[in-house]
Amino acid sequence: MEQNTLKRRGVGLTGVDKQRSFGGYTLFCPLTSDVAHLIDIDGNEVHSWKLPGRIGRHARILPNGNLAVNTLSPPSDRTTKNGGPYPFPFFNKYGGGVMSELDVDGNVVRQFKDPLGHHDQYHYGDGRILYTSLEALSSEESAKVIGGVPGSEIDGIIYADTINEIDAAGNLTWQWKVSERLPRDEYPLQPHYTREHYPLINSVLPMRDGKHILASMRSVSAVVIIERATGDIVWKLGSDVLAQQHNANELDNGNILIFDNGAFRQGESIMYTRAIEVDRTSKKIVWEYRDRSQMISFFTPFMGSAQRLANGNTLLCESGFGRLFEVTQDGYICWEYLNPHFAPYPDEVTAQLFPGESNALFRAYRYSLDEIPWLREKLDTSGTTNKANTGGICRQQ
Repeated sequence: MEQNTLKRRGVGLTGVDKQRSFGGYTLFCPLTSDVAHLIDIDGNEVHSWKLPGRIGRHARILPNGNLAVNTLSPPSDRTTKNGGPYPFPFFNKYGGGVMSELDVDGNVVRQFKDPLGHHDQYHYGDGRILYTSLEALSSEESAKVIGGVPGSEIDGIIYADTINEIDAAGNLTWQWKVSERLPRDEYPLQPHYTREHYPLINSVLPMRDGKHILASMRSVSAVVIIERATGDIVWKLGSDVLAQQHNANELDNGNILIFDNGAFRQGESIMYTRAIEVDRTSKKIVWEYRDRSQMISFFTPFMGSAQRLANGNTLLCESGFGRLFEVTQDGYICWEYLNPHFAPYPDEVTAQLFPGESNALFRAYRYSLDEIPWLREKLDTSGTTNKANTGGICRQQ
């Protein structure tokens, strides 16, 4: 009998309502592998990319059709302040310091490396990249970080996030440092978090106006907007609303869509995940999705993503279980797919942290056919374009 619970329950496409689905093509990367997969609305794989290494977190298709992806640094590039491999064990799982742009055949068009790069990298498409990295705090500065599990620093120090932007030549053009700009008393580590990584920025995004940066800080349960010119935090949503959230992104109406994981949510004993849309002016939740039948049926304590589609639907990634599903504005599930690619983590450190086979994903993106020029050309040439499968246009973030 199959002993993997997720496999036993069934994987692949579990259902689709094509009348209500956005349609299009879904991109995802199993965290145990070095392959990116693109599937159609029927769950059929239409393309895959062999990546330059095991996926760090996720991939994204750029407007020119190329794939922007972050992969793990090879052991020879894994340098830290103390000359060791990675700064702490969990970095073997969520590091992603090799930032590449690949053509449709998987050839590297351009590449930039930062051994301490992790979690999120936004490729503009012209060679510029906005991404998250780390720096080691001094023991004195580490002691000023409030909260977390006492004594869980790495050799007495904490690694703090930086947000970096580079140009096409790899030159640093803008930087924001937690060590300099984040008030410790206003952003304490939550009590159950180890004191190795502060505040764990898991998503970073240039905002539409070009003047601000949107960032999600998991281990302090906060989403912030940073003003580029001053480095000031000009907007904040905190732990009174959020619980270890991921993938904050800006919608066309200016609101903020957030994947709110729900681990250790304030004032509630039941842990559940939800997606929320927040009005930036009032900070009120104006749309929310949680599972209709049982709240706990939709829950992943870490990772996850939410993408608003052009028809108003939302694509959700329940990461820990490799589950992708699409919901309408009124919460109707119109498409669901479970990642069928299971494997153990190939490196010993991560395999010890997460033993056994996994089909986990970090983030997924949905695209219309018009957003994948090489695929449209391929289907037009073969005469197999399916209008029900094309979808509209989405602003990808």
